[in-house]
Amino acid sequence: MSERKALLRAYKERKVAAGIYVVRCLTTEEAWVGATADLATRQNGVWFSLRLGSHRDRSLQAAWNTHGAEAFAFEAVEAIDVEGLDRFGRDSRLKERREHWIAALNATGLM
Repeated sequence: MSERKALLRAYKERKVAAGIYVVRCLTTEEAWVGATADLATRQNGVWFSLRLGSHRDRSLQAAWNTHGAEAFAFEAVEAIDVEGLDRFGRDSRLKERREHWIAALNATGLM
């Protein structure tokens, strides 16, 4: 088996962790909370859309444009066990925990 095929197989077989994350502006202490089915890949997606200037949350994009990438931190705050749940159950659990963290951190919610 080629190295490329082995890497692809390992990627497909990896255990995916769903959970809640927070993006913080270290300058203003603002926080944005989101939920994702894959915590390991979410920061890349968020940072990519912010660098392009196309993030859906206007307040986060405006803060990024004002303060720059170096002023932001990404943190996974809770991994959620979704094993045995169907998609609806997983999405409901993520939504519930996202709302909890929004309130706990006095943060803005991300879609």
